[in-house]
Amino acid sequence: MDYLVKDISLAPSGHLKIDWADRHCPVLRKIRERFEREKPLEGLTIGMSLHLEMKSAVLALTLKAGGAEVAITGSNPLTTKDDVAAALAEREVHVYAWYGETLEEYYANINRVLDHKPQLIVDDGADMIVEVHTKRKELLGQIIGGCEETTSGVIRLKAMERDRVLGFPVIAVNDAYTKYLFDNRYGTGQSSLDGVLRATNMLIAGRTVVVCGYGWVGKGIALRARGMGAKVVVTEVDPIKALEAVMDGYSVMPMSEAAKIGEIFITATGNKNVIREEHFRVMRDGAILCNAGHFDVEIDVKALRAMAESVRRVRDCIDEYRLSDGRRLYLLGEGRLVNLVCAEGHPAEIMDISFSDQALAVEYLKKNEGKLENKVYRFPVELDVEVARLKLEAMGVEIDTLTEEQREYLESWRHGT
Repeated sequence: MDYLVKDISLAPSGHLKIDWADRHCPVLRKIRERFEREKPLEGLTIGMSLHLEMKSAVLALTLKAGGAEVAITGSNPLTTKDDVAAALAEREVHVYAWYGETLEEYYANINRVLDHKPQLIVDDGADMIVEVHTKRKELLGQIIGGCEETTSGVIRLKAMERDRVLGFPVIAVNDAYTKYLFDNRYGTGQSSLDGVLRATNMLIAGRTVVVCGYGWVGKGIALRARGMGAKVVVTEVDPIKALEAVMDGYSVMPMSEAAKIGEIFITATGNKNVIREEHFRVMRDGAILCNAGHFDVEIDVKALRAMAESVRRVRDCIDEYRLSDGRRLYLLGEGRLVNLVCAEGHPAEIMDISFSDQALAVEYLKKNEGKLENKVYRFPVELDVEVARLKLEAMGVEIDTLTEEQREYLESWRHGT
């Protein structure tokens, strides 16, 4: 089995983590049991680029159970768990990833996965899909399709579709109701605050937390911060989302004003330089900066470094930037995903839903091979409903069903008395 990990002897710890996550992923486990019987992915090679930790390992093993050969790498240089990577290698998955990769090593590992000539791609941030379209075009003709996990990745892929360069169909798993309503909101909301707490050991109650962006991720972060007693300020560029934040009871203001009063800043926009030099100049001494978006571009770290007289690592996940006037600003996780760099990412119960979406999307692409255009497709609603049904079943929750009379009423435009 071909693999490249930091230390294969770390595998025993990784096996324990994978088994723990699997215990809390009942829907994915049920899908894996069916995949083991039916082998819907027999003969396929699947290339994966995900945050390589215990929950994504369960997805990789689920796809392998379906008959596929699986090759996986990380989707961020600082989010791979080396013990999990080693354990996956021992479970006959091709793994090329380790914590702390350089940018060159990161892309070399993506290409090691692509060297297996996958027919299907499971991506997180679209780096692997973009690499195929720019550096590995010889693979385009054999790829059936791809699945994309994140908002940032879907934005990139829709731009590729708009520019008519997308070379195969992609399922926007991020746009599944069962993904963004739960993963983006409850998953990121909890795990981002978890990252802040693990890194800083600070009290959230009574502090002013500035949430940059009020999409589903921002909503979740704001909700959890308020639940812990924070005074929450939201910054936005979208009038509708800003209005929603106001109606949800948050203070809304421009970043130029929020920068003066915030104590903890969490970016969640998917855009670059949301917090930049003009904001650093007016921040309070001791302000905490962190990012919950996929790419490390939301905080202008380059500008912060240029402004600083000194930089030092003061805790495992915290860098202190001392400015010329004596103020100190603290950056968590080097500006990368705070929930995965400084903590363990989303709870397994949440990723059970999102990765079930991924598994079913892969199966859908295989079943519809040759029938789809080179476009970004929304996750099929019937699969969305099925995942929700299975999750409720696993939780022991029962719901009502429509009577025949109710069904006919909803389908008719002639409503009698």
